[in-house]
Amino acid sequence: MKNPPMPFATLNLDTMEARRKALLAGITILPAIFLLLMLSGCASTPAPTEQMAVSSAAVGQAGSAGAGEMAPVELQMAREKLDKAKLAMTKENFDEARKLAEQAQVDAQLAEAKSRSGTARKAAGELREGVRVLREELDRKNK
Repeated sequence: MKNPPMPFATLNLDTMEARRKALLAGITILPAIFLLLMLSGCASTPAPTEQMAVSSAAVGQAGSAGAGEMAPVELQMAREKLDKAKLAMTKENFDEARKLAEQAQVDAQLAEAKSRSGTARKAAGELREGVRVLREELDRKNK
């Protein structure tokens, strides 16, 4: 059989004090546990593997477009930032790795654009020179 509940007046003061302390400890610990769970959830940034692949491809594409000759400074900056991003990945500093990889991608795109612009400018100059030579020949023949 169950014991009937004891009236409040008959409770032992030591038991009440122990219950009060346990309740206070629970109230104090629960918010701390909740805070730790929240912080651990925020700290688990996923590895930026996709961004690293995109940035590596952008650096390679810039190199293939002739950026080594036409935009060497920008290409070098892109390569250095990509190397730093890889190092940050090995240290599991994923926020820093993502930031550096994004910067490397932008630098590589700039290098590629400068390279393509320089190539187009060079082709236009050669075309103008060809037109000039043809005009001179026409002028000579027409005299």
